[in-house]
This record gives sequence, C-alpha cells and structure tokens, in this order.
Amino acid sequence: MNRDKVRLIQWIEDHEEDLVRFLKKLVQIPSDNPAGDCLPIATSLEKQLQELGFENVSLLEVEEESVKANGMISLANVLATSVFGDGEGTNVVLNAHGDVVPPGLGWSVDPYGGEIHDGKMYGRGVAVSKSDIAAYTYAVLALNQVKEQLSGRVDLAFTFDEETGGEIGPKWLIDQGHIKPDQAIVAGFTYSAVNAHNGCLHFEIKTTGKSAHAALPHTGIDAIEATSKIVNALYDYRKTLAEKKSSVQGIDFPTLNVGLISGGINTNVVPDECTIRVDRRLIPEEDFVAAEAEFRELVHQAVAGISGIKIEIRKILHAKSFGPVPENTPLVQSLAENWKLVLNEEGELPVHGVPLYTDARHFFAAGIPTIMFGVGPKVLEEANGHRADENIRLTDLQAATKIIASTLYDLLAGGKS
Repeated sequence: MNRDKVRLIQWIEDHEEDLVRFLKKLVQIPSDNPAGDCLPIATSLEKQLQELGFENVSLLEVEEESVKANGMISLANVLATSVFGDGEGTNVVLNAHGDVVPPGLGWSVDPYGGEIHDGKMYGRGVAVSKSDIAAYTYAVLALNQVKEQLSGRVDLAFTFDEETGGEIGPKWLIDQGHIKPDQAIVAGFTYSAVNAHNGCLHFEIKTTGKSAHAALPHTGIDAIEATSKIVNALYDYRKTLAEKKSSVQGIDFPTLNVGLISGGINTNVVPDECTIRVDRRLIPEEDFVAAEAEFRELVHQAVAGISGIKIEIRKILHAKSFGPVPENTPLVQSLAENWKLVLNEEGELPVHGVPLYTDARHFFAAGIPTIMFGVGPKVLEEANGHRADENIRLTDLQAATKIIASTLYDLLAGGKS
C-alpha cells in the first residue's frame, strides 16, 4: 500500500466518531417518501457539509410544479463540488439518496433515533441509503490529506426522490447540466459491486362496468368479475416469464406482481368499477416497448368476451434497466483492487446484477460508466432494508469509506504517489 493511501485510511480511522455522529444526525431527520417532505433534510445536509469545510455547496430547489407532479411535498438536491489541482482530470460523481420509505410497525427501537447496539446503528434509512451519504462525504474529506497528488473533480450529489423514481433528483441534475460526470458511484453495499439491475413497468388497470341491484345482478355489468379474469390471465402469464432467463449474474428472470386492488360500492350493489396496479420487472435483455405491448394485449384479450366492459390501462412508471457495465472499466477495476486491499480479502470482489431498480439507471442512460457500491451487508435482508429495525454495522461504514476514498485516489491520481 502506498503512503498516500495509508494517510487516507489513517485519517478515516482517526475521524470514526465524527463519521458516526454525521450519520446519526441524518437518521434523526425524518424524510419519509411518501409523504415526501424532503426539503428539511436537504437544508440540514447543506449546513452540515458547509460546517465540514466544503466550500462549494449548493441547495438546488426543484420547481414546485415538478415536485407535486412526482407526488412529493418539497424537495431540493444538494451538490457539493471539490476540485483538485487544475481540475483537468476525471470528474467522478457520488450519488446517494436521503429519502426513505415510512418506518412501518414492529420496531424495537426508535426508527429516528440512530441508536447504536452491539456495533450496529439502527434507524430508518440508515442502510438505504443515508450511510452512503456519510461514507461518500468522509471519503472526499479524506482526499484533502493527499490533495497535492490529485487532479480532477468530485461531486457529491445527494438527492431525495429515489422512492418516487429519481426523475427530479439525479436525472434532473444531469438534464439541467448541474453535473457532467465521466463516471459515477451510486449507493450500494460493501461486499459486492452491482453493475446491472432490472427495469420496471407499473400499470394501473381500471375496469368499468355498470352498477345494478344485487337482487338483479344480470341487469348490471360486474367490474370485479371482469377484473378477476384479468388477474387470472396475469398470473398465468407470470408463470411463462420464468422461461426468460437473464445472462447477467444475480438476475434470474422477469417477474410480475399484482400489488393493489380496489373496487365496488357496497355489498348489495353490482360493482361498476375496479382498479388494480401491477408491477412488471424487466431483465436487462428485454425490450420494454415489446413487453408493454404484450402486457396491454393480454389484458384486453382477458375481457374480450364480456359485453359492455371498458378497460383503461395507464402506465404510471417506466424505470429503465441498468447495465451491465463491463467489469474491465477503470472504475470497477480500481474498486476491486481497493476492496481487496482494505478488507484483506483473498478472493475477488463479486460483481453482479440485482432484480430491483435504482437511481443508477439515470447515469447509465446518459452514457456514464456507473457502479453501485456503498455501505451494507452481503444481502439487503441482513440490514432489514425497508423493514423494521433497519441497521448497518459500523465496521462496514468505515470499511466502505476507506475503499471509496482509495478508489477516488486512484481515479484522480492514477495510483501514483
């Protein structure tokens, strides 16, 4: 290990308490999405970054109309820019999100307490992905110890709309020209790097019939009966999706889920309306246009024999697939080398895809080499992500910070000291 990396790692170890304290403050600020009132955490984070010595920090508020259209109350993106040397080297963006799913039931601790027990910090969003905000921040701060060796730019891009799709977070920052990265690191986990993920289509299907008295059901057109035919057709279709295998490690096959259903007026009335919402995950190899057309045709065929029924299919989300990013890119190779260095691992850094979808897709869609890496366990379930008692190991927090700092050093200095 060269002396510059030793200095980076030592600085991170010396500031472990500060790193933990920074993360705890983030966890203690509620940022549930929904409801999506995320301006308070963005404003607090802006202040914290300034107090840590970042000179170029911007609170970039998104127009209210766009915020409301995305189902949120308030939002601003936080951008902190660090320029090293003449700034002529690579531009790396580190992106993590600070909005979280609501805590739900079943917690044994305060979900907004940031409590520490047995070497773990607990709290809503501590794993997904406030710990990544903390790790990225302190990784960049560590670079100041060896700044004379560096040339380039690092942008901390912290956004707060991942739970609603990232359209007015990372995508907005890219589209507006606030960030122009050559490569990007996006929130992930410590024991593997993610280079691909599924895409997703969400549909709302509204079935409209005709109401009637339950004593004379033949005089109405039953919307729930029609919807049941659609649901059965979708479940039969779901079985066929297992035959479409992905070649990307970590991603198996496409999936489909009927997640919401509502309809009817009263027990003694033939229902005239019924609505369902469907989640259709796409593997990276699938064409979303063809998948959507197939879905729509399937729904219409399911009720083709019911006279008088009307169907409205509304697409409410399209999240594009991400990757796969080649493993031989400088970003992935540097990350893999530093992963072995910091964790003293004999094997290679696992690089694979995941079946969920994330903000990484927005960078990939813009042609930016991207990898997902951050703070967390080998699998999301260990951290209780999106569940009660969400947590991260503090050793993982420190390890991820060291790996990211060392990787940034390689990218901005070419690994030379």
